[in-house]
Amino acid sequence: MNMDNKQVVLSIDAMGGDHAPSEIVKGVSFYLQKNPSANLILHGNEELVRLAAIKYGIVEKVTIIHAQETVPMDAKPALAMRRKDTSMWGAIESVKQGHASAAVSAGNTGALMAVAHLQLRTINGIHRPAIAGSWPNPRGGFSVVLDVGANVDSSPDQLVDFAIMGEAYAKALYNKEKPSVGLLNVGSEEVKGHEDIREAMRLLRAHGSQLGMEIYGFVEGTDISMGTTDVVVTDGFTGNIALKSAEGVAKLFAQVLRESLKSDPLSIIGSLLAFNGFNRLKERVDPRASNGGVFLGLNGLVVKSHGGTDAKGFCAAIGIAEKLAASNYRETIEENVARLTELRNKNLEEAVIDGQG
Repeated sequence: MNMDNKQVVLSIDAMGGDHAPSEIVKGVSFYLQKNPSANLILHGNEELVRLAAIKYGIVEKVTIIHAQETVPMDAKPALAMRRKDTSMWGAIESVKQGHASAAVSAGNTGALMAVAHLQLRTINGIHRPAIAGSWPNPRGGFSVVLDVGANVDSSPDQLVDFAIMGEAYAKALYNKEKPSVGLLNVGSEEVKGHEDIREAMRLLRAHGSQLGMEIYGFVEGTDISMGTTDVVVTDGFTGNIALKSAEGVAKLFAQVLRESLKSDPLSIIGSLLAFNGFNRLKERVDPRASNGGVFLGLNGLVVKSHGGTDAKGFCAAIGIAEKLAASNYRETIEENVARLTELRNKNLEEAVIDGQG
């Protein structure tokens, strides 16, 4: 039975991730503590999921759908696409069939994208889906970065698609009225970068104003964390390296800080005096707070949680799914992509006429 427009139902791959199903179900319990009326469907080995649900006191609050198999974390995408009896497949199928508003999984990224793409397909006019991630910035909010891993390389037209999707995402998730959009490059000057990146900027400037977008221009790697723009567009190869580099720096910073605060008696006393401040810092840079990469451009909502996340991180991913499911971000993408398609067709017709002339 399909959902009505007001009901948000979330479909959970309870067997995906390094610590499933225990941490996944625990994360669901955290979410239900904050949202007791939430409607969640858990897909996975019924016996294991039910035991975890009993342990965390939510067995009466969720629906459990049995899945015979699990997609291994090292599985090839082709294998996942052939197996229709997995918890991952079932979680996404619930979205396809209209039984759920969004699917959330901490499973294998490549497999999840392949299964999601196979079942849901892309929005008409979108060349390829992209994964959007969030970066904390000094303004106390987050900047959206995409693609962070779905596509190794991207054409100029695809980067324009990403800009449209990222803008809609920032509006829906972070309530940005008119998000600024930057294109990641090796420098901010217009002459910097390879030919494709310069062509992408030309297209963004040409089409962006007609679509009502605020195009900032080129941004560099340092601009991501500084929050220079609300949205940063890049290809998945570069975006994934940037994401992993940022995570590594955060871990290094935390380790060095812990060691420094314990290095001598004065440091220990100082750390005790500054305890509240350090806690606030920890919360701001904690990657679990923004855990959840969203597959944008599909005819359905899929959120990818980090595979090694704990319950707190998975709870955050569910929250992202719920907020986006309740928004009109897909409609915004579809409207702007339709307008962009008209512009592209018009430019193509003009080019043909000029060529004949």
